[in-house]
Amino acid sequence: MVVPYKEKDQGKREQIAEMFDNISPKYDLLNRLLSVGVDVWWRKKAISMLRSAKPKLILDIATGTGDLAVEAVKQLKPEKVIGVDISEGMLAMGREKMQKLGLDDVIELRSGDSEKLLFENNTFDAVIVSFGVRNFENLEKGLTDMYRVTKEGGTCLIIEFSKPKAPIIKQLYWFYNSTIIPLIGKIISKDNAAYSYLPESVKAFPEGEDFLRVFERAGYSDTRRVPLTFGICTVYIGKKKA
Repeated sequence: MVVPYKEKDQGKREQIAEMFDNISPKYDLLNRLLSVGVDVWWRKKAISMLRSAKPKLILDIATGTGDLAVEAVKQLKPEKVIGVDISEGMLAMGREKMQKLGLDDVIELRSGDSEKLLFENNTFDAVIVSFGVRNFENLEKGLTDMYRVTKEGGTCLIIEFSKPKAPIIKQLYWFYNSTIIPLIGKIISKDNAAYSYLPESVKAFPEGEDFLRVFERAGYSDTRRVPLTFGICTVYIGKKKA
């Protein structure tokens, strides 16, 4: 299991919470900087895939500072988005953001474990996640709980890093991911491990068809994947049968 702080005896869940607490003040800045802003386009593109579903109640898993929840409100105009995260630091930054944007009446951010969701079965029209399932301690368990709280006929949308296949893009990507990102991340966030964990977790993640198999074992059907930006990122979509 890939964890941020290899020298510590904590489980992955606890380490992930600590890591995001540590980097939360600089998280949004680093996201824009390290992705050269393309992460904003990824979220826009992914959320646009939910327009036809017209979800009214949305759950944003591993919401962080709430960027995906904000994009969902902009495009989908739901009645409510509830975001959950295990990092109190990230949630604090996210709540400040919602107040500044005037969205705190539509977007509610709660402390919660994405693998033990405190919601009733069949609650949400859509469950969404951006760059969060890679951090689950138990991927299939987390996806299964997401399936449980998805309404019958509802949709799950996941954005996650993946590995580009074109040789030149692949070489540039891994050089940037393993050398530049950890260096800049360390300087700005002051956390030595957080941005070294990123490329390691991407390498270990079961992407593409391998992820779809886990997605389907969790219960979702009609699954598909949409690679973005040379396959650096992939959107996965699944339905819960009505």
